Amino acid sequence: MADQQDRPDARDVNRRVAVRDTYDRIATHFASTREYAWPEVEAFVETHADGTYAVSREDAVGLDLGCGNCRHAELLAPHCERVVGLDVSRGLLETGRERALERGFDVALCQGDAARLPISSDAVDIAVYVATLHHLPTQRARRDSLDELARVLAPDGRAVVSAWSTAHETFDETEGFDTTVDWTLPGGETVDRFYHIYAPDEFEAELAASALEVVDWEVSSGNCYATVAGSNE
Repeated sequence: MADQQDRPDARDVNRRVAVRDTYDRIATHFASTREYAWPEVEAFVETHADGTYAVSREDAVGLDLGCGNCRHAELLAPHCERVVGLDVSRGLLETGRERALERGFDVALCQGDAARLPISSDAVDIAVYVATLHHLPTQRARRDSLDELARVLAPDGRAVVSAWSTAHETFDETEGFDTTVDWTLPGGETVDRFYHIYAPDEFEAELAASALEVVDWEVSSGNCYATVAGSNE
């Protein structure tokens, strides 16, 4: 049995459930605005699918963590024997299923918690973890999710991790902070979405404190991006 201290407390659990419920509520409209893969993710996949790393294996496994409508799972699919798309929101997973059927790519969909991945250790060769870390509502959950990513990455696997940062022109702050950002549904209803906005040096420090190895990182278009390797590198 897990130690009681290793379990999220009730407040943590409730906040994570609230994030899930928010994305279930806005899933269809949100997915309709996320048509294309981000250029930084395209560049990562192109670089790490060229035969240099384990993704070149015939049995390579890809992971789209916080997959939403699976736009990045679609990008991984030609390079992997199997791609897993994991998201906490069942509503978003349904939009991913629809996209995969419409566009003819295979993805194994899984509802799960980014801080407790239902994936075997060393199983993933290439992973995309973008625009999700900053939605985890506690520092503990964010740190656990980075350690979980390290655990599931193969020894020579690679992942790209991103988070919204204070470098974005929207923000005047220089230190990391928690906030909510409105999502406006058709008809004008607004729904609050939780964000932790990272200061770039905070993002770098959290990665360094995790079990991941940082290969390189940058700030691009107001987001922090890092290419990382697993803990068995």
